[in-house]
Amino acid sequence: MKLKHRMVFALLLLSFLGYFLLLSFHIQPITAYTITYLSSSALYLITVVVLKRIEISKSAFLWLLSAAVILRLAFVFAQPVGSPDYYRYAWDGSVEAHGINPYQYAPDDSALAALHTDDLPRLVTYPNMRTIYPPLSEILFYVAHVIGGESYVGIKILIFIFDLAAMLGIILLLGKLNQDRRYLFLYALCPLPLIQFFLDGHVDSFGFGFLIFAIYFYLADRKTASYILLGLSMCIKPLALIMVPILFFMERGAGNRLKALIIPVAVFVLSYVPFVFTGKPFQSLMTYTENWTFNGPVFHILFSLIHDNQKTRAVCGVLLIAVCLPVILSKKDLLTKIYMSIFLLFIFSPVVYPWYVGWLVVLLPLVPRWSGIVFAASSSLTVFTVLNYQLTGVWKDYPAVMIVEYVPVILLYLWEMKKDKEATNPT
Repeated sequence: MKLKHRMVFALLLLSFLGYFLLLSFHIQPITAYTITYLSSSALYLITVVVLKRIEISKSAFLWLLSAAVILRLAFVFAQPVGSPDYYRYAWDGSVEAHGINPYQYAPDDSALAALHTDDLPRLVTYPNMRTIYPPLSEILFYVAHVIGGESYVGIKILIFIFDLAAMLGIILLLGKLNQDRRYLFLYALCPLPLIQFFLDGHVDSFGFGFLIFAIYFYLADRKTASYILLGLSMCIKPLALIMVPILFFMERGAGNRLKALIIPVAVFVLSYVPFVFTGKPFQSLMTYTENWTFNGPVFHILFSLIHDNQKTRAVCGVLLIAVCLPVILSKKDLLTKIYMSIFLLFIFSPVVYPWYVGWLVVLLPLVPRWSGIVFAASSSLTVFTVLNYQLTGVWKDYPAVMIVEYVPVILLYLWEMKKDKEATNPT
């Protein structure tokens, strides 16, 4: 690796460490957070250009991997800045530790008054709503409580463990697919996982390892194990459900197709059984899916024309099916289908928080497309909403931000589709 290439990687790594340097100068955490997220995202794009052009020796691979792991550990012990979601995780873990169904009561319910502490549930967002998180996440919140009590450290230690599992799965898949192992760093050095998971503590990353190993076992023709792991990934976030129709149509024969459909869905449904009789596990999820909006490009445009939340959601749902079905039924390989389906889901979804994009980023080592690479970086622009909210108390979308965030990404996706078509049907 040439000196100039080493310098690019070093600058990216130093941009993350710059967060701690900025804090040492007593700069507001949200300001340091914003500078770090935006600068590291810009440097990430330059790093990817270099990464795609060079060979990485075994020693350089181990050095970069070690740096990625050390950065993760450094952020594990840093106070979350961009999101207070970990207070909900801590509260749910505490409720479960006292033997109470986390779906039974909202945090501000008087029945839980005896569990109140100085911070909990005072700092929990939407304390009048029951928890929204699926059962496997809730179990992990309990484990995090056992490890670290109300501290964010417990949840981040689990994130660290699950992330290492995801990276191991990526390395195994790269070997199985005979792809260069350097592409691991499209994920391992990406700012989005470091900022959204290891700094802010979002728990989507719990599902990444299950998803990656589900793909690995499917390609290894161990399909029952694959379907179970896919179901477990759905138990972290139902987003992984989008893989079910892909596997259904890739299988041949009614029996095999039924297994691809029934097993992951059954794992997901059965996970709720211990909670459904004494709580309302779907109440907040329904409220969320009916009302929440943020950073959804197509939804934002259509809502400005339709002026009706539910109708706009219905139109976006129909459009998503219309664009995903040709992908699912196409002759593309499994990984490309998964990548494209998740990408399209975000384009047509009413809600696209930056940590959701992690589900696409974890696939980049396996499907190294520029649409996803640029999306991983441009999603950092949503930090302006977080910055404004913490400084003024107003949460809002910025149309200009969405234009800058999505226009290059969508154009790249369309260009990739054109290239795929030319490769399939050469003239």
